[in-house]
Amino acid sequence: MIENPSIILITGIMASGKSTVAQLLSEQFDKSVHLRGDIFRRMIVNNRKEVRPDSESDEFDQLRLRYQLAAQSAEMYYKAGYTVVVQDVVIGPLLTDFISFIKSRPFYLVVLCPNSTVVATREAMRAKKGYGIWSVDELDRVLRNETPRSGLWLDSSDLSPTETVKEIIMRLQNEALIT
Repeated sequence: MIENPSIILITGIMASGKSTVAQLLSEQFDKSVHLRGDIFRRMIVNNRKEVRPDSESDEFDQLRLRYQLAAQSAEMYYKAGYTVVVQDVVIGPLLTDFISFIKSRPFYLVVLCPNSTVVATREAMRAKKGYGIWSVDELDRVLRNETPRSGLWLDSSDLSPTETVKEIIMRLQNEALIT
């Protein structure tokens, strides 16, 4: 287990377990923050751009801004002595951008990657619906084919949220550290 303040990014596609796992993981530290990156998207009142499979630069510019705001907030909490667990859908080539926005170390990256059948089942069972513009298979394809292979990639298909957190804690130091 890490003892000093750090920043941990939990990412994956929608319904991969990010929110639940990030909350449980943040509860493992004495002084911690669970930072939900999507809050910066929801703050936009007018002219919010949703990223679609056929998006152009405007949508990606707004997404990049969301990631910059999340990274800056994480940095500020980190500098105040908190372990920050950032949770957001950061996949595809923009993961490299997000990593570059985090200057503080240690910084850990955990990619939750349950199989698409499990994700579709989880999506069907939850009240919050994330899919509509994207299908599970489309987003999963971006995750697996376009996302740089950095950090700890964890197939949590057969793990409960508690088991997922235990696995993350066990493997964090050796597999998730970004230098």
